[in-house]
Amino acid sequence: MSKTEKSKKTPAESEETILGHLNELRVRLTWALISLVIGTVVSFTFAESLLRFLIAPYSGRLQTLSPTEGIETYFKVALVAGAVLAMPLILYQLWLFIAPALERPEKRYVYVFVPSATLLFLLGIAFAWLVLLPAAILFLSDFLPTIFAPEWTGREYLSFTTTFLFWIGVSFEMPLIIFFLARVGLVNATTLRQQWRAAVVIIAILAAAVTPSIDPVTMLLTMAPLLILYAFSIFLARVGQRRFDRQ
Repeated sequence: MSKTEKSKKTPAESEETILGHLNELRVRLTWALISLVIGTVVSFTFAESLLRFLIAPYSGRLQTLSPTEGIETYFKVALVAGAVLAMPLILYQLWLFIAPALERPEKRYVYVFVPSATLLFLLGIAFAWLVLLPAAILFLSDFLPTIFAPEWTGREYLSFTTTFLFWIGVSFEMPLIIFFLARVGLVNATTLRQQWRAAVVIIAILAAAVTPSIDPVTMLLTMAPLLILYAFSIFLARVGQRRFDRQ
């Protein structure tokens, strides 16, 4: 049977393949959810210390406006901490889902993908905590101080703090994601390079979406590393698409 004949599939076979992919996705999401639950349970042991650490930039206690706000905030912080702890296992489940699309030698990349993705995620959180968040807190707390008194509630402060840290960490995964998309032929370096203007606009929108404050300084500080990561992603896309260049 020729290669062309092998590549042809009947509608029934195509439907079976789609169902197989959906079932595999369900399995991977289930294991990712189990990892998240385990990480959250573990994070309860240090959630109070983490709460104190997160409110340090604000330098004070946070108000609660409802009887359950304190415990709700506590559980949310534990959930986000659980997601951070479970990130290596979640990334591993992602790898198991995309690995069938790769060739046998490429499946060894798991030894690079999971550690690198975890490191980039943690670097993103560290950058947001050390650079972006202090600038945002300073701007927001000192905005028109003769009119506004910064007496924030625990729910609002910790919600945008944890959301901001988490999504900046996720955005730092861009180079690896683009590398593997190029590896399976979904993107290529030439297109990424030619569409750099659109990429700048998308990155600006992303920075505006995840930045807790609307001041331009914090937004530009958020955009700068993402633009650098995009440029690095173009290089990784070139590396990733080599197998298609050889065909």
